[in-house]
Amino acid sequence: MHIIAPRPLVRRRSGFTAFLRWACISAGITGAAASGLAQAEPVTLNIASINNPDMIELQKLAPQFEKANPDIKLRWVTMEESVLRQRLTTDIATNSGQFDLMTIGAYEAPIWAKKGWLAPMTGLPADYDEADLIKPVREGLTVDGKLYALPFYAESSMTYYRRDLFEQKKLSMPQKPTWEEIGKLAAQLHDPAKGVYGICLRGRAGWGENMAIVTTMANAWGGRWFDEKWQPQLTSPEWKKAVNFYVDLLRKYGPPGSSSNGFNENLVLFSSGKCGMWVDATVAAGMLYHGKDSKVADKTAFAPAPVAATDRGSHWLWIWSLAVPKSSKSQDAAKKFAAWATSREYINLVAKDSGWALVPPGTRQSTYASAEYKKVSPFSDFVLDAIQTADANKPTVQPVPYTGVQFATIPEFQSIGTVTGQAIAGALAGKGSADAALEASQAQAVRMMRQGRYLK
Repeated sequence: MHIIAPRPLVRRRSGFTAFLRWACISAGITGAAASGLAQAEPVTLNIASINNPDMIELQKLAPQFEKANPDIKLRWVTMEESVLRQRLTTDIATNSGQFDLMTIGAYEAPIWAKKGWLAPMTGLPADYDEADLIKPVREGLTVDGKLYALPFYAESSMTYYRRDLFEQKKLSMPQKPTWEEIGKLAAQLHDPAKGVYGICLRGRAGWGENMAIVTTMANAWGGRWFDEKWQPQLTSPEWKKAVNFYVDLLRKYGPPGSSSNGFNENLVLFSSGKCGMWVDATVAAGMLYHGKDSKVADKTAFAPAPVAATDRGSHWLWIWSLAVPKSSKSQDAAKKFAAWATSREYINLVAKDSGWALVPPGTRQSTYASAEYKKVSPFSDFVLDAIQTADANKPTVQPVPYTGVQFATIPEFQSIGTVTGQAIAGALAGKGSADAALEASQAQAVRMMRQGRYLK
């Protein structure tokens, strides 16, 4: 019996390839072009992302971009904020090229752009409308006239408070509260027996965690990270007043374990009605008023971030943005997705999916001009004003050689801010005094600035 073997699969592929080449020749396409058509595969973009609600929403809606762009596939690597910072800094400094698109902030963008690590965001679609970007946000991502990252959302800081608790205690929030007034209110609201704490503030160590709020407090007291000659100023009277006030406030009127709480933990505490006041990012407004887990939407009110000796630098400016590293081999595809994710089209898509109150805030004038957004977001004009008045070029009342409200735009700051944050978190946890934490941080900062050759 003769068995007729089936034609090998490779022969079939070869036959198809030959046919495709014949078709290409007939159409005037030859050589490498024909081979490319036969072997073309979608570009896969590796995207480093933070695990916050707005970026999670982006991942949820991103398949719509892939459907419209079948030649591009997206691969997400989502990390907690401090892990993201460390991994991206290592990746871009070593030129390892693990990522095609990075979620970075207002601190990294100008530093990395000046080092030549980022691809400029040129060649954007005509309808992207860079002029629609809010001016301080656009300027924060621009170096030498070129945009090096596209803003996904931007934020300042503000004070949230429980209207019902204020009414029960017959208290009123000042129109422009000072930190001293906030302290007095916290004392009156504090009722741990009923599970209510006077105030929540970030306590978890990190230059982007506790140092975000602590730096704005130091600014409000008239402090600065460095003087005009780059000498660290962490033991100045202004810093000592601010940090002692912060530690004392949370020890007396904050929830247990404050030194472990960051943005997400405090959001849960406040939204569940356990904090009388919370000073943090403006981006939380949409979550508190319209988030699916919010239990205090009808009881939440807001006021500006507190001031002290001055209002300069008392509220921060931060921009989460999408940037393309020079090491990416798929820069055009990465820019295409970044432009889509930060466009008016995407904002409208989120509005349709989750409601106008939860669109990425702080980036476009058109968002704040939208009647739909204003209707559901009583905080919209307030937030826009906070972002527009946060001046990164004038973070304190004193002359400084750096830009940035809650950070200093030098590469060394990440380490200095981390060390200082750890020391202050230790003081908050009862491991030494605030003054001792600042003395230790000052010594470390001086050493790092000498290593960086800022100081002799």
